[in-house]
Formats: sequence, structure tokens, C-alpha cells
Amino acid sequence: MDAGLFEADLLAKPEALGALADSLEAGDPFEGLPERIDRVVFLGMGSSRYAAGVVASRLRASGIDAVAEYASAAHTVPGPGTLVVAISATGGSRETLDALTRYTGTSFVLAMTNKPGSAVTEGADLVVPMSAGEERGGVACRTFQHTLALLLALMSRLAGGGDVPALVRRAAEATADLLDRRDDWLKTASDVLDGPHGVYAIAPAERLSSAEQSALMFREGPRRQADACETGDWAHVDVYLTKTYDYRALMFPGSRYDEQAMEWIRQRGSTVLAVGGELDGQAASIRYRHDDAPEVALLTETLVAELLAASWWARA
Repeated sequence: MDAGLFEADLLAKPEALGALADSLEAGDPFEGLPERIDRVVFLGMGSSRYAAGVVASRLRASGIDAVAEYASAAHTVPGPGTLVVAISATGGSRETLDALTRYTGTSFVLAMTNKPGSAVTEGADLVVPMSAGEERGGVACRTFQHTLALLLALMSRLAGGGDVPALVRRAAEATADLLDRRDDWLKTASDVLDGPHGVYAIAPAERLSSAEQSALMFREGPRRQADACETGDWAHVDVYLTKTYDYRALMFPGSRYDEQAMEWIRQRGSTVLAVGGELDGQAASIRYRHDDAPEVALLTETLVAELLAASWWARA
């Protein structure tokens, strides 16, 4: 793992997204799926599971039986009508490979990986490349973004939806905007969030992966204390920390419970950096192109944490 190479991986995001959009326009990577799908089971760990979780929730809201499981879970039930989506950027996640032994030969297995030919593709009925390019910094960043985009394309096929290639292009524009203006906002972000008790990322349930991935970036690179929380749940599980900690939060607006959380934040004198919107009582806000579109935000907003983590990592 290398901080400088991690930053270079982030700078390559817009180009990689553009190539992914081209690929999605050229053909449907999920064309080989079976006609009958009774249930969708996503398997993955870390970033892979974060991405799968929000898409599984969206599929359920569309009336499709879908669940995102920890690949390490002991109790999973295969079946002939089950579509298993095994997600592993490296193609070698031990837990995901172990889980697949219970499904291969019984359920239809779709392997999604950034390394075609890797172990996760062995025995798979369909392989979908993430096409994120090599992440030389050793941190899943472009692969996380591409996983989300591809899972949204899968959802579009299963449940109907919008123009995913167009969405990916808008996310590329939003990503490029944040990157081009990073000198204007990165120091402010660092000043607001650099406290003695870590960083707490907060996001609506529909974009919980943004908080989870952001917290992971702070842990994985600069080795900072960090955790993630869903906005509504925050008032039940994390609010207590504002009483005793120098509580500093990276908050992604968009929940109907934003104000509930901010009321406590203001009362306790805690600190919030808002990304993609404005909150009453925030210390600062970072805006970017297309940030009023929730799907663009889902694909884009973690870049703030990633760039901040890269700068803290390099400084350390």
C-alpha cells in the first residue's frame, strides 16, 4: 500500500468511469443471466458488501427478493432459482471463495471482479469485469465506484431503471469537478475533521455505503479511528459520543432525519462537514457538480474521504 499511488488511483477515476460508460453503451454485461430469477444473493466483504447492501435494498424496494450477505456468514441456503453475485475486486477474497462452494452447481453464479481469470471466476456461470484498471495504491477505490455502477446496471436489467451509462458519465463529471477543485476544499476538510477522537461518517440508508466506505478509507490508509452510521439510526447509537468526545462528522445530507441529528450536533457543540448539501449548524460544506442527484452522489461523494485519507496518509 502506498499513499502516493493511492492518490494517483483517485486522479484516474474520471477517465476510468468514462471507459466504463462506453463499455455499458456497447453491450449489456449481464446478457447471460437466466430468465428465471427468484432471489438475488450478493456475497462479498468490505467495500464489496457495502456496495451490494445499498443495491439489495433498492431491489427489495422494487419488489425483488434480494439480500447482501457477509460472505463469511455460516448460514446461507442455495437454490436453483437463486442468482448469486459474488463480488471480489482482487478475485481472491477467502471468505467469498469459501461461500461459493455452497452455491456452485446449484445456483447461477455471477462473478464480479477486477481480475478476470482469478479464483472467483472458476466455476462461475457469468463473469462481469469491473474494468477499473490496476489500483497500484493497494486500496479499493475505483473498484468500489465501478462495483456500484455495475450493480446499478444489474438492477436496471432486473427491475427497470434509468440510463446507467448516462449516470456514470455524470458521475465522471462530478468526480472531475471535485478533483479539479481539491486545492480549494481539501485543507478546509482537513481542518474541520482532524480531531483527537477520529472521524464519524453519517449517510442516509439509501447511500449508507458512502459512510461505510469513507470510514474504511480513514482506517485503511492513515490508520485513523473512524466509524459509519445511518442518519436516522444516529440518534439511537452515536449521539452519545457527542457528550464526551470532540465529535467530528463527515455527513452526507439527504435523509429526512438530517435535522434530528443536527439538532443534537448544535446542542453539543460538535463539528460537521457536509458533502453535497447544506446543513444548519455545519462547520463547512463541500459542493460539486450534479450533487443534487442522489444517484450521482452515491457514485461520487466518497471521493472527499478518499482524498482526505490520502493526504493524511502521506503526511503520516
